This record gives sequence, C-alpha cells and structure tokens, in this order.
Amino acid sequence: MILVFDVGNTETTVGLFDGDALCGHWRVTTDVARTPDEIALLIRSLLAASDIDRGGIDSAAIGSVVPALTAPLAEACEQAVGAKPLIIDARSPLPITLDVEEPLTVGADRIINTLAASRIYNRDTIVVDLGTATTYDCITADGVFLGGVIAPGIRTSAETLFRRTSKLPATEIAPPARVIGRRTEECIRSGVVFGGAEAIDGLVRRIKGEWPGSAVPLVVATGGLATVFEPFCKEFQIIEPYLTLIGLRIAHELVSARA
Repeated sequence: MILVFDVGNTETTVGLFDGDALCGHWRVTTDVARTPDEIALLIRSLLAASDIDRGGIDSAAIGSVVPALTAPLAEACEQAVGAKPLIIDARSPLPITLDVEEPLTVGADRIINTLAASRIYNRDTIVVDLGTATTYDCITADGVFLGGVIAPGIRTSAETLFRRTSKLPATEIAPPARVIGRRTEECIRSGVVFGGAEAIDGLVRRIKGEWPGSAVPLVVATGGLATVFEPFCKEFQIIEPYLTLIGLRIAHELVSARA
C-alpha cells in the first residue's frame, strides 16, 4: 500500500491506496507548528482509527505547496510507517512538459493534477482545483502543461469579506435556495456561491477561447468544494474530488519505475 499526502495551505489531504484503489482518505488542518513527532502521532492515529495495519504500507509520496512542512512531514512519515516518501515537485522526472516561462515555480499540486488528467483522460484538459486558491491548469493530450490561471479561492474570498466588514456575519458556504436573498446570510451565500460559479464558468470559457489547436478541452473539477459547486458550474464535465491523491499515486509509480 502507498500513503500519499497532498499538503495545501489550509488543509492536508491524506490518502491510502491499495493498488489503484483509494481505500482511505482523511483531511487535517495544515499546521507548520507541528513537530515531526506530533505529525507521526497524528498519522498513526488516523490509520489506527480506520483499523489499518501500518505494516502493510511500504511506500509514500508527498506533494506540498508549504515548503516549511515538507521536511517535517517526510520525517514523520518515516517514523510512523517506516517508508521514506518521494517528494513530488517540478524537479521530478515526470512525463509532462512544463511549457511555461518559470517551470520550477509551478506548484506541486498543479503538476500532480495535470499529470493525473493527462494519464486518466488522454485528451486536452482544464483542471479546476477549488482549494485555498482556485487554480485552472491546462494540459494537452500529449502531456504539455500550458500554464493556467490562479484566482482567490471561494473560502478565501468569503473569509476576506467577513473579516473586512464589521456587520456581515461569518456564513457557511452552502447552496442558496434563490439568487435574491431575503436575509443577510442568504444574500452572502448567493454572492459567494452564485458569484463564484459565474466567475469559474467565465474563466473556463476564456481559457477555451485561447486554447491552441481545434480540440475542445475537457473540464475536470477537483478539490474540497468541487461537489458543492457541481450543480452551479455549467462548464464542469467531470467531478473527481481526489484527483490530486490519484496523481500522487501515479507520480510515485512513474518515478519509482525510473529509479
């Protein structure tokens, strides 16, 4: 089995694969203050709570956009399951070409998502990842990463609204019943959800308008809010909440085969 870690700025998603099957997944808060010992204890606790034998885990991989946490997590992983993880980033020998001006600055999550898309769907694809930032990443059928768009995430925008306005209450991101709200919370939900959906669809359409060649790219949504926005984003064609975890498994397999 392989244990994979998708380290985001707000949350870290942990996945456990038995072959190609995702047999366990967990979300924890990303906290750079944790020591390797604390992280190792957390990993053991997550596995134990799901009755998973740590002895069956023989490999691991990390994709991280939080550099301060990468090394402590790698050390903790070795402590917890005895596997030294592969760090997947722009320097990894993966079968995609980063056709951008500064390839080493491309985030690990963007590389992993587009790797997964190119291997799974075998066609031009736009991956929309709804996390702390909302990213739109573009890859061709033959594995060329074209670049993309980075926008403020839905939760990030909403939290800024709550923080910068004294009279607007913090409100859960949930599907509103109507566009025209009759209470303050309904108005906020409408603006966050419907406004976010229109922004996503609009950016996807603009990306399609600049797409090289005649192919129409597939649009795949992933990330924690992908299922929430599925009913409201007309451009979404496939929802795969765990695309990054799947990409980490694929990346580990490909890099290990080259070793």
